Amino acid sequence: MSKKAFGIDIGGSGIKGAPVDLKKGKLAEDRLRLETPQPSTPEAVADTVAELLAGFEIADDMPVGVTFPAVIQQGVALTAANVDKSWIGTDVDSLLTERTGHDVFVVNDADAAGIAEMEFGAGRGTKGVVLVVTLGTGVGSAMFVDGRLVPNAELGHLHLAGEAARAYPDAEKYMASSVREIEDLDWETWAGRLQEYFAHVEFLFSPTRIIVGGGVSKKHEKFLPLLDLRTEIVPAELRNEAGIVGAAVLARREEKALQKKDTKHGKKHGK
Repeated sequence: MSKKAFGIDIGGSGIKGAPVDLKKGKLAEDRLRLETPQPSTPEAVADTVAELLAGFEIADDMPVGVTFPAVIQQGVALTAANVDKSWIGTDVDSLLTERTGHDVFVVNDADAAGIAEMEFGAGRGTKGVVLVVTLGTGVGSAMFVDGRLVPNAELGHLHLAGEAARAYPDAEKYMASSVREIEDLDWETWAGRLQEYFAHVEFLFSPTRIIVGGGVSKKHEKFLPLLDLRTEIVPAELRNEAGIVGAAVLARREEKALQKKDTKHGKKHGK
């Protein structure tokens, strides 16, 4: 894998990015963060992404990976979480490629965090089914089978059984990190909810390892030891940089795949 690519993490409140050293899995420069425009329409966000990239001196041929809070299929947003609903149906790849002048590759934000953990973090070298679950405002998830991503696994929207769980529309409304704070749950009570969720996930997918990310993973010793699972469950290692790093990893992989395809067909690379 080439040494560098650029990663950008688009969120509902902020857009952050930096060049990434793909040998080390670390940011090659200090990241830049800009406020997500409000309303967060495609045109406004594209302008902000272009502004962010302009803040760095990077080669014209450096690929750019972008995380986006949506189900992404072939570069198109099929949903929109925490951004303007006008994104639904937008070809995010094409819009950002045109606006920035770089080859842009878009990935679901939870998938990007998972890619980073599998490449450089707690999932490195792990075979079988690995689940990377991000506990935050909601619950993001990424699924890997023998190191290969299964895109857009929305496991935060599973429905749980049980009286308490039935009062919530889906799992993330019951056991996200934000719920612990809003309902002022102590660690033991919250861990009980996590137990219901992870036991259900374990039953459905029989994972080899579960990796738990999100800001709350810094306090993993307060809740992970309270869980009783067959599956090994461990904290994520990259945390706040995971989205940027994972997006950059994906960008370089996709760029190389396109170059290989174009070479095979005798074409010069270009989107």
